[in-house]
Amino acid sequence: MQAIVFKAPHQPLQVASLPAPTPGPDEVLIEVCRCGICGSDLHMTHDPTFAIAPDTVLGHEYSGRVVECGAQVNGLRVGDHVAVAPLRGCGQCEHCRRGEPAWCAAFSLQGGGFAELATARAHQCVVLPASIGLADSALAEPLAVALHGVMRARLRPGAKVLVLGAGAIGLAVAYWARRLGAAKVCITDLGDWQRERALQLGASDFLVDDGNLARRIPECLGGPPDIVFECVGRPGLIAAAVEHVRPRGTVVILGLCTVADSFMPFRALSKEVSLVTSAFFNLDEFRAALDVLDGPHATALAMVSDTVSLAAMPQAFEALRQRTHQCKVMVAPFSN
Repeated sequence: MQAIVFKAPHQPLQVASLPAPTPGPDEVLIEVCRCGICGSDLHMTHDPTFAIAPDTVLGHEYSGRVVECGAQVNGLRVGDHVAVAPLRGCGQCEHCRRGEPAWCAAFSLQGGGFAELATARAHQCVVLPASIGLADSALAEPLAVALHGVMRARLRPGAKVLVLGAGAIGLAVAYWARRLGAAKVCITDLGDWQRERALQLGASDFLVDDGNLARRIPECLGGPPDIVFECVGRPGLIAAAVEHVRPRGTVVILGLCTVADSFMPFRALSKEVSLVTSAFFNLDEFRAALDVLDGPHATALAMVSDTVSLAAMPQAFEALRQRTHQCKVMVAPFSN
């Protein structure tokens, strides 16, 4: 099969020919239809903290068609269209049975989607109804990550929300916040590239950081935000979120930052700010994310900006390191 492989940090990904994977007894073999490029993939290929082995096939936001089932697989059959939740657990412990494999002792993040074929355990796969497009369902994973963050925030209808960062997760947070009742959602970013997409997904305003956000954010929201979502993962943004949020407000940290950061604890304490972290999602949230992709006019589909072939994927991958109009780039392994 054709696949995209990681070689070493700071080296471009490469197209390679690999043996097709063989599913284990509790696994299925999936013909990949689409796999999204995630910001965490960009981190993994540059940051040695992740210790990615050479020749690893990354890609955890994928959907496809079941082409083979292991001997112990129940509930799936060849031909099923599935979205894969990349949270790989043992499938048997109490966490897995509750649909929270991220807390399983055997947890790992399932990759393999940047290839023509991938394997996954049966309990990671959600069979798609005919009304949900197979290509569209690859968006379920980032939408579920964002939904989990909004649920962690305990957002109430009427809330004023600030989102720091207009990447895919920040935009998805804005989408869920409005869908779940936020009165206003303001997104900030360093550039104007995602303004139109942000407004389409539900943001009430979009601000480019010009050094005057402390004044402009309350003007847009009608007061300081009740909740601030940090969706970038760069040093200094937790401190900025603490400054922006109202007294006794909530700061939710979704951004993936792998370097040391600092903020003034007294500032958070003096405002009695609730600092909440958010990682992964549960399977109920994953299914809820699939539900909003039902139908050709699903608003969340606006997140997809480009679809590329495996051959074009390494170049598209590197291009995402520079902020542009691109948002969620999908890889189509069998495109011509």
